[in-house]
Amino acid sequence: MYEYGLQNSAVIQIKSMHDEQEQACNNLYFPNEIFTGFAGNKLSFVFNAAENWRKDDIIILSHINLLMAGWLIKKVNPSAKIILIGHGIEIWSKLNISKKKMLSVCDHIICVSRFTAQKIKNIHHFPENKISIINNCIDPFLPMPAVHFSAQKLKQQYGINNDETVLMTLTRISAKDRYKGYDCVLDALVLLKKNNRKIKYLLAGSYSESEKIVVDALIKKHDLTDSVLLTGYIPDENLTAHFCMADIYVMPSTKEGFGIVFIEAMYYGVPVIAGNQDGSVDALLNGELGLLIEPNNAIAIANAVEEMMTNKETYKPNHQLLMNNFGYDAYKRKLEMVLNN
Repeated sequence: MYEYGLQNSAVIQIKSMHDEQEQACNNLYFPNEIFTGFAGNKLSFVFNAAENWRKDDIIILSHINLLMAGWLIKKVNPSAKIILIGHGIEIWSKLNISKKKMLSVCDHIICVSRFTAQKIKNIHHFPENKISIINNCIDPFLPMPAVHFSAQKLKQQYGINNDETVLMTLTRISAKDRYKGYDCVLDALVLLKKNNRKIKYLLAGSYSESEKIVVDALIKKHDLTDSVLLTGYIPDENLTAHFCMADIYVMPSTKEGFGIVFIEAMYYGVPVIAGNQDGSVDALLNGELGLLIEPNNAIAIANAVEEMMTNKETYKPNHQLLMNNFGYDAYKRKLEMVLNN
């Protein structure tokens, strides 16, 4: 948006309900001067937005929880165009009466995937001609592998042998995030072990203690103690090395709005396996960039892993195809088309 403003001589303001003002300092994406953080003060955020955007032409709400601000802005500035970004599960369910009313003031909704767009049409009966699909893009400042320590060093740190295939899932590990499918991957590992496959499963990300108990019990039940590594939280600066160490990224989710982690893994050349029932289909470009499988089917997951292990070069992501569809330049072009129209 900042670049769009520069190109079109427009004044851009960024307001964040939950971030603190200091969090914008020295960021790479926009100058601190155009940012205001409200540190979680919802009322202050809403009324400040309504007061300061009385004469603005376009208001973009980055989440459905910001609808109150959009509704008030529309009251004081009826000519403003309100655009909402629809991501995933937060907008897939029926809304209460007040949120329905607030949603009705939106002039347009940008959806991150065809799956989310279909949900919005079916559940909220939002007009199709007021919906656009702009997939999420790869962070333009995502570092290349060369700036991080080698994958080999990380393998040594985790005690992974060179003859072992590394599967990776990056997610928050909690009961409400179990839809990511890591429990199904554990089931698939049992089948792969029976085929004498040497595999280490890197289940990466922060976890709740209660869910770790559940996962540990599954690992013990399936005799996978030597095959599964729970890393805990991984700092952003170490993520690149983890991706580069992985041979296959697998996350058979059932409720993915899009799945940025898929395109990040492919950016680092990691083949991807994903579910075929949600926004993951967009991230894998309908299967052109990876394997789409039935997410709750351990046999399908195991077969997909076997296929990728056997035909490594076949499933290496096409970098040019990836960037043509999910690069930052592609995102800017799509956004400009929506804003200009």
